[in-house]
Amino acid sequence: MNIRDVSGAFSRLIFSLSRSLVSLLPARRILAFGMGEARIGAIMVINLDRQPQRWQRVCRELARFRTFEGTSLLSITRRLAAVDARDGRAVAATGDVDTIYRIGDQLHVQPDPRLLACFGPDELVRMTRQEVAVARSHVEVWKAIVAGADDYVLVLEDDVWFRRDAATLIDQGWSAAHRHCGANEGPKLIYFSYDDAGGTAERINLDDVVFRPVRGLWFLSGYVLSREGAATLLRAMPVVGPVDLWMNFRFEALGALALHSPVILQRQDAGSDNSYSILPYLARAGTIDAGPAPGPPTRDSFGPLVAWTSGGLHESLAMALSMLGLRVRVYDGDEEEIQAHDLPLLFGTFDAIVDPPLAPGALSTTIADSKVKFLLESPPLASRFGRLPNARTLILSPDASNGDRWLSICAFLGLDRPAEAFPMGAERGLRVFRDDRSDAARRALPDSIRGNAYRLDPSPWVLPPRSDWRPSPPSAEIAPDRGQCLADATTARDRSPFRTLVETFPGNLASFGMEGVVHQDDGLHLTLSKGNAVGGRRYRSGAFASINAFGHGRFEAVIKAASGPGLVTGFFLHRSQPRQEIDIELAGGDPTGMLVNVYFNPGDEGANMAFGYRGTPCRIELGFDATEEFHRYTIDWRPGYIAWSVDGRVVHKRVGWDPTPLPHLPMCLHANLWAPRSEELAGTIDEMALPSTAIFRHVSAWS
Repeated sequence: MNIRDVSGAFSRLIFSLSRSLVSLLPARRILAFGMGEARIGAIMVINLDRQPQRWQRVCRELARFRTFEGTSLLSITRRLAAVDARDGRAVAATGDVDTIYRIGDQLHVQPDPRLLACFGPDELVRMTRQEVAVARSHVEVWKAIVAGADDYVLVLEDDVWFRRDAATLIDQGWSAAHRHCGANEGPKLIYFSYDDAGGTAERINLDDVVFRPVRGLWFLSGYVLSREGAATLLRAMPVVGPVDLWMNFRFEALGALALHSPVILQRQDAGSDNSYSILPYLARAGTIDAGPAPGPPTRDSFGPLVAWTSGGLHESLAMALSMLGLRVRVYDGDEEEIQAHDLPLLFGTFDAIVDPPLAPGALSTTIADSKVKFLLESPPLASRFGRLPNARTLILSPDASNGDRWLSICAFLGLDRPAEAFPMGAERGLRVFRDDRSDAARRALPDSIRGNAYRLDPSPWVLPPRSDWRPSPPSAEIAPDRGQCLADATTARDRSPFRTLVETFPGNLASFGMEGVVHQDDGLHLTLSKGNAVGGRRYRSGAFASINAFGHGRFEAVIKAASGPGLVTGFFLHRSQPRQEIDIELAGGDPTGMLVNVYFNPGDEGANMAFGYRGTPCRIELGFDATEEFHRYTIDWRPGYIAWSVDGRVVHKRVGWDPTPLPHLPMCLHANLWAPRSEELAGTIDEMALPSTAIFRHVSAWS
């Protein structure tokens, strides 16, 4: 546990203790709540069915206060079931929410020149499933308010708490709101809870209690909405983008108000499974930097799973199991039969085996093992494997929807259902989950762990340390023929298939700018220098990437790497949602070696999975100084293997589960010169050696 973890845990403990002490205080009366036209007559709490503990917690919070008449606030509180992002039907296309919004919409709420420097205002952003679910939840509340009998309703999300002086401040704010709106009209919308957008909110101060926001308020944890205000919002639908963002465009029509000081705050001891669509753009713009790395799906314990599928063109079930956090090995059916003595090592490496050719003895052994579960993709498969134990066997219905398949599988395995849609899966011919390692590598003894020069990501999509993965020796294999050239960065000046990047990423001390890429006669020059810092970065540099994404093929560049410690010249394939990557990195402080790396995350196109911050790196000795002369570096990415070549000689090769599944979705080709925050990776920058330049020639992608 690092210092941040300890600090966060301590803060949550103090918060919980303080809430416990506050709960012992006598209930306070809030005069704004209760019967009458000028009072808040109801409270609606948005709460997921699968989070009853949050509902109980917010009830305890509300029980601390009483209405004008002296009854508990719980007497006017109603729970509304939140729309669950894990329900595919609930977050499908709907007339209530438009899932595409613009960077300009984000900038309206929180202007930031760094974001505008990287992206045009019309750059499109797609909402996450969680954001769609939150928006639809609030829309359902507005519909309930319009259909109800109460003039004013307090809308709460279920992760809130009330400040100690909330009763006084709410009464003062409610009186001030009526004073400014007129006794007969009353407020249509007033924020009791919000977050000022980076301190940039525009406001018109009405008095020392309330203000009129023009723009710049995030969150919808606690707000009072009138029946007329709810009707106004429904007439303005669809909600475009995250609902708290969209509300900023409704402030004028609603005559919105807000308390000068928020009185309803979000709990610090309640985790959030929300996912924000704007975060990748903020990271690329440098407005946010590296924080705690997200973790992959976890489970407390899990016994082996044996699954059989009905075949088909795509590996839907295997991809789904992988997305749940299982290491999955798939068999083609032409492998040798698995014997009983093979099972300990097999189950010690993989959580699930799909379509395994089990010998009769191995099948009997798995049936006898009370920890092993069985999953069949259709009922007819059951007759092929004899009498499987009913309590440990799930047979999927062929008529089940994808959402029901998630529900059945997750309930059977005791795992949380992901927010992502049930996958179609990769084509079988791509061999994504095949274990194509050599027999020697596959049979490495679990207790002979020699380790690697670089640590690997501790994710379910990297072999565990007990598998004893180690780099393959260099190969004399000749790389395949080139085929058809699709793009070349240095031979097409006017209509280049590549674009210069103006962005950065967490973990990079430099920001990329147009001035960092210069087209000269000997190639594209990427120069890292000190000064003109953007987004808190000390250095400026250059990067470019292909406009189009490529599937499997050959990717090549002639490179003279930048020299100097702390610098990395990168040539790589990359994609996001899900994140997958194949790297070549040349460290200026270690110029006789080349770092190759692979990142894998499962899912179909658009799956919001991006775990892993180390990948699976491996250092290859080059036998020369990469900063002194030009050399040709090649990535051959094919179904079933990746080969890295230098000057036409294969120096490293990986196959399936060596030590990850192989990326399978189209990726863009990138080149950059960057400065890692990790001194372990590249050392410390010597500013006396700056500026430093990497030169790229003949950057090509081949079909």
